[in-house]
Amino acid sequence: MASTALIDLSTIPLCALYDLLRPITPPISSPTPRFTNWGRTFTCSPIAVFEPESEYHCQLILELARREGNVVRAVGVGHSPSDLACTSGYMLRTTKLNRILQVHVDKRYVVAQAGITLDTLHVELAKHNLAMINVGSISDQTLGGIVTTATHGTGINYGVISTHVMALSLLLADGSRVSCSRQERSDLFIASICGLGSTGLILTITLEVEPAFRLREVQETIEFHQCVRNMHALVDASEHVRFWWFPAADTMRVSSADRTVEPRRPVGSWLWHSFFGFHVIQFFLFLGRYLRSLNVFISRFAAWLVKDKIVAVDDSYRIFNLECRYPQHTTEWAIPYENTQACLQDLHSWLAQEFADPNGLRPHFPIEVRFSDRDDIWLSPSNSQRTCWIGIVQYKPYGLEVPYKKLFERFEAIVSAHGGRPHWAKAHHLRPDTLRTLYPRFDDFVHVLQDVDPRGMFRNEYVQRHIFGKTGPGFHGRVFKRYVSSEQ
Repeated sequence: MASTALIDLSTIPLCALYDLLRPITPPISSPTPRFTNWGRTFTCSPIAVFEPESEYHCQLILELARREGNVVRAVGVGHSPSDLACTSGYMLRTTKLNRILQVHVDKRYVVAQAGITLDTLHVELAKHNLAMINVGSISDQTLGGIVTTATHGTGINYGVISTHVMALSLLLADGSRVSCSRQERSDLFIASICGLGSTGLILTITLEVEPAFRLREVQETIEFHQCVRNMHALVDASEHVRFWWFPAADTMRVSSADRTVEPRRPVGSWLWHSFFGFHVIQFFLFLGRYLRSLNVFISRFAAWLVKDKIVAVDDSYRIFNLECRYPQHTTEWAIPYENTQACLQDLHSWLAQEFADPNGLRPHFPIEVRFSDRDDIWLSPSNSQRTCWIGIVQYKPYGLEVPYKKLFERFEAIVSAHGGRPHWAKAHHLRPDTLRTLYPRFDDFVHVLQDVDPRGMFRNEYVQRHIFGKTGPGFHGRVFKRYVSSEQ
C-alpha cells in the first residue's frame, strides 16, 4: 500500500469530503446503522459506518472525524464478547483492508494489512510454506484485533500473539502516518500492541512467522484433582498444553500438542462431533434454560462424549483452533502461573457448593485453562509474569438468553483474589484505579494516548470507561447491552 500521507486533505471542502466518502459507506436496510457483536451480547448504533478500501480512504475518514469532532472506532469481525468494538461515533470496518503486502520467507516475516482475518492469513501463509507461531482457539478474527488486545494461544514458553509483532504502521489522530517498532518510536509500539485500538488506526502489521508445521495432539481425560496435582509436569511436558474442565463430571480433558513431521491424521466424525457434539448438546442446553437440574446431566454427557483418548496430526492452525459452537457470554482472566493450583482448587470448592445446592448456579462447560509466557507489553495480562488463563462461558442456545451475571461475579471474585487480570477483549468491571495496581506501566500507556491523541479521536466508550474512568450516561458497563438477563 503506497503512503499518501503528504496529501493535504484540509483544503477539501466539507461537501466534497462527504462525496468522496459516499462510495465506502455500505448500504443499510434501516435509517440507522447498527452493529452487533458475534456473541449477540452488545449492540450499538454508530453515526456512520465506513468500509475503506485503501489508506487514502482511511485518511478521509479521519479528516471528517477531526472536522466534526467525532470518535472513530476500527472494527474487524466483531468477535470480542465485550463492547470493545462498539461506538456511538464513526465505525470503520476493516473488512476490505485484508491483504498480505510482503512475504519474506528467508527472514521469516510477513507484512499484512490489519483487517486480514486469521482464516485468510493461514491460507496465504501456506502458499509460501509458512505458518503463524501460535494461534488462539479461533481464527475468525482479524490480525489487528488480536494484536491490539494481546490475544493468546497456549504454551508456557510462548508469549501472547502480540509478542510476534515486529513493527506497525499507523495513522495517528492528526493524520500523520507513522511506523513504529522496538527500535523506532518504541513507546508507541509497546502501547499499540496491546492498545485497545486507542493509539491510532493500525494499517499494517509486520508479523514474525515460521516454516509451516504440523502438530501431533494427544487428548485424554483424567480426574480433576489428579490433573491439578500433576499440573506443572503436564504443562511442561509439551509445547502447547491446555485443559478443558467439566465441573459436573469432575474431570479434566488434557490436550498436549507438539511439532511433528508425521503425516496428517485428522480425527472427528459427523456423528460425534456434529450431531451429538453440536446439535444434541444445543438442544439439551435449550431445555436446561427451563430445567435447572438438567444442566448437570448435560455436562456429564458432554464429558462422556469426549472421554476416549485420541491422537490427531494436522496442520498447526487446525489443531490450535476449536469450534466456538454457539453465541455465548464469556469471561476470561489471567492469573500468575504460580497461583494456578490454588485458584483451581478454590474454584472447585465453590462449584461443588453450587452443585450441592438445589438452587445453586449451574455453569456450562467446558472451563478452558491455557498458559502463556511472560512479556514486557504494558497492558498485556502476561506482563512480567508467566500466566494461566481461565475462561468460562454460558452458551446461548439458538441465540436465547441465559443467566450468567451471578456466576461470572462469583468466578471473578475468586480469580481476582489470586491476582487475576481480565482479558481485554472480554467484558469486565475494572476501572483505572484497580487497573493501575495490576499494571505497573498503566500510566505510561495513558501518557502515550494523551500525546498521540489529545482530543480522544480513538477513545470509544470502552476506552473512556476503563482507561480514563469516565462515568455517567454513555459510559457505564451496560451502555451497549442488547439483552437484559434474568436476576442470575
